[in-house]
Amino acid sequence: MSAETEALNEQIKQSVALLRRHLDWDVAQGRLAELNNRAEDPDLWNDAEAAQKMMRERTLLANQIEGVQNLENEVEDTLELIGMAEEEGDADMVADGMKTLNRLAEEAKRRETESLLSGEADSNDCYLEVNAGAGGTEAQDWAEMLLRMYSRWAEAHGYKLTMIESSEGEQAGLKSATIQVSGPNAYGWLKTEAGVHRLVRISPFDAAARRQTSFASVWVFPVVDDTIEIEINEADLKVDTFRASGAGGQHVNKTESAIRITHVPTGIIVACQTDRSQHRNRATAMGMLKARMYEAELQRREAAAAQTEAAKTDIGWGHQIRSYVLAPYQMVKDLRTNVEKGNPDAVLDGDLDDFMAASLAARVGATRSEASASAQ
Repeated sequence: MSAETEALNEQIKQSVALLRRHLDWDVAQGRLAELNNRAEDPDLWNDAEAAQKMMRERTLLANQIEGVQNLENEVEDTLELIGMAEEEGDADMVADGMKTLNRLAEEAKRRETESLLSGEADSNDCYLEVNAGAGGTEAQDWAEMLLRMYSRWAEAHGYKLTMIESSEGEQAGLKSATIQVSGPNAYGWLKTEAGVHRLVRISPFDAAARRQTSFASVWVFPVVDDTIEIEINEADLKVDTFRASGAGGQHVNKTESAIRITHVPTGIIVACQTDRSQHRNRATAMGMLKARMYEAELQRREAAAAQTEAAKTDIGWGHQIRSYVLAPYQMVKDLRTNVEKGNPDAVLDGDLDDFMAASLAARVGATRSEASASAQ
């Protein structure tokens, strides 16, 4: 076995060991066996809400355990294949085996990072909202580019996307848009993307081809279910109806089916225009409002998230979390973790895992450090 093969194998072993420790392997297997037995109980669905919660836990735990087991089995098979190929002097087969081993090492690292997603709402679906900063068409075009970037990332990871609301720019792009991202750990992965994103490029809207700097903000908040109680006083709400914009059918554009709800005490505003029914849009908007208020409470509990909240005061200079430079050189840099990538096209096409993993690890590390300091 070559030195490179041994190094990759050792790297994967370390990741798998951490995964087993994070899961508390024996306890997790026992819990899964218990949930499997409960799933066979014919009386389980007498309480549909409790049954759904239990099945979600079962699915998540099964995916985690099976993921580790499949990873171990595939590594073992790949090492065996590489060993046979080396004995037979088959360089092409060795190269294929090494390619597979590298992929498995990346998957092991991703799963290791994912095991850090243990926050209160990390496993939930989430809403992702993009808002253009000052700068008119430039900023609105950048907001649309960001929405596309996150959509591509979500699709590549098998998440379901639902457009909740969008407001088109006067000439191009978007003033704002909100999508729902549904799938395992959607909020956990995306929550560290909240903040201001800065773009530097040669403007496609400037006849003189001058370099422009544009800003847009991204806010992420978890979808909350009925098990999480959020009290909202109807007297605190300002509800507006308006005609939906953009594509959506003749009926949508001719009636005031879209809903905007403002929670006056906090200033939180949500909107929904995804359905032709005003009542269904209102229900969705209320769900979004509860999610925003819940996310605000989560942030109050997290010292690290408080800094993110402070950055929301201005979509502009000095508040950005990440810079995307397309000219005069090409680079994307996260200003919190210093992670850099020299291929902005790939990043804007959804290659965000390295940024997310670094931000997540930094946030978890900061939380643990604060907890240790508090304990001393």
